[in-house]
Amino acid sequence: MRFVIIGAGRVGLRTARVLREEGHDIVLVELDRDRVKRAREADFDVVEGDGSREEVLVEAGIEAVDALGALTADLNVNFAACMIGKHFGCRTVLRVDEDYREEVYQKYAKEVDEIVYPERLGAIGAKNALLGGSIRAIADIAQHLQVILVTVTEGSPMNGYSIEEVALPANARILAFGKKDEPMGIPLSDDSLETGDRVAVLADFDVLDDVRQLLVGDEVATAAGGA
Repeated sequence: MRFVIIGAGRVGLRTARVLREEGHDIVLVELDRDRVKRAREADFDVVEGDGSREEVLVEAGIEAVDALGALTADLNVNFAACMIGKHFGCRTVLRVDEDYREEVYQKYAKEVDEIVYPERLGAIGAKNALLGGSIRAIADIAQHLQVILVTVTEGSPMNGYSIEEVALPANARILAFGKKDEPMGIPLSDDSLETGDRVAVLADFDVLDDVRQLLVGDEVATAAGGA
């Protein structure tokens, strides 16, 4: 696939590297000359210019790409680039900082295909490292939804029960299940939960503590809930 990424800073350049490693074609758009030089030294195709201007994106090949990632630290530049991308019929991804979260959901979310929060993703990783234990946040799916990976403990209230018997809160769903040391897959109703098994759960933030309590137990739930 072909992608245009606006911004060759920390987020944009790292994203470009990952996509290139997977065999995709990348064009970076960057205004800062030092970043342009650094990206070119890393063998990226770079268009030097303002990513919020249509003529710059046309030079970057916006007419023939599959998706545009507006990944600068400037929300206005990112949104303008996404609107140009939508005009040319490509998928659009808008980067925002955590401070803009509520505002973006109210004003911009319907105008783009995806919104990403690099700071939030970094915070998830840091929280997981600090907490350790049997619960790991995987990703924020929407404004109030998160996917967590839970490892069943010996003291779990659901240890020994089947998937069908797990009564999660109304705003939570089991997405995947894996026996200890085995790959995860689609959960089956008669899969039994045993110590070391892993369960991926999609849950509203409001019921995360209830999910932890049910699948892990009191001790770990209390520690995780303070994060």
